[in-house]
Amino acid sequence: MKDDLPSRDAAERTALQALGWLAGQPDLLPDFMAATGAAPDSLREAAARPEFLGAVLDFLLAEDSRVIAFCDAANLPYTLPMRVRAVLPGGDLPHWT
Repeated sequence: MKDDLPSRDAAERTALQALGWLAGQPDLLPDFMAATGAAPDSLREAAARPEFLGAVLDFLLAEDSRVIAFCDAANLPYTLPMRVRAVLPGGDLPHWT
């Protein structure tokens, strides 16, 4: 599994792409902001932190429909967000659900 993980730079670029996609989803953006505690005026600063990028992917990965919509819009494989999440801080933690 580790061999097919993207580089840290590629993971951060994909997470930023996901954040951009989320910003263009008026039905999801308020929920994302509430879930992450991000404020509109600090979003750019937060996006520079790998931990926040992990939270972006956590929000995306919480719903299959979000993953599908993002990947379809970005023309990415559906498995990429999960692989990217594994590279960012906190992504190596076990999921007990």
